[in-house]
Amino acid sequence: MATSKLKKAARVILVGAPGVGKGTQAERLMKRFPQISAVSSGDLLRTSVRNKTPLGIQAESTMRSGNLVPDDMILKLILDELKAKRWVSPKTSVSDALPAEPSDEPHASFILDGFPRTAAQASRLDALIPINLVVSFITPVDIILSRIASRWVHAPSGRVYNTDFNAPKVAGKDDVTGEPLTKRPDDDEETWRQRLKKFDETSQPLLDHYQKKGVLWTVEGNSSDEISPRLFAEFEQRFA
Repeated sequence: MATSKLKKAARVILVGAPGVGKGTQAERLMKRFPQISAVSSGDLLRTSVRNKTPLGIQAESTMRSGNLVPDDMILKLILDELKAKRWVSPKTSVSDALPAEPSDEPHASFILDGFPRTAAQASRLDALIPINLVVSFITPVDIILSRIASRWVHAPSGRVYNTDFNAPKVAGKDDVTGEPLTKRPDDDEETWRQRLKKFDETSQPLLDHYQKKGVLWTVEGNSSDEISPRLFAEFEQRFA
């Protein structure tokens, strides 16, 4: 894949239903535009807990009590990561009313994954780190369900295959180990229809929030290969 250079920082969130291919698109964007990095709130949280940082110890205690990790804690994890990379001022704090004034240098580009999930969380993020593009992926439900029906996994490694577009070399066997592939227990149609319905209900206020901010861009397609060229073109136009 040919690469392109950005001329200014892209601070991006990808929004799409489960099974729509957000992970694939994020990987392709980072290959096409190598200045873009991934910032995953889930990965930051797991690393912080594993390394027993003060924030990680606090988060682990919260989760063991059966509670959700507070938004302020997630925001601090994200902010600490951006400060460590020198993409925002080291003086920035979650408790400040002032925004972080993020760097507009191309190397300060990132795709933020896992946060925000609600309009309220988006407002908190806006006050700290202004996102300048939110991509909403839309793929018909029947296409997503077809992908799930064709999906097989190698449970020990997490490798995922799809008999329609990423089939194993030997049917029903993992390419690396030769071990049998299995279906995920929740990969049935009814479970997925409920999951997709729930996503529609919870994501709309988030999309409305970014629509009002003027940073929402929507792309529709039946496959990742159909969507990627449009996504690349939009990035070229906005940031390159």
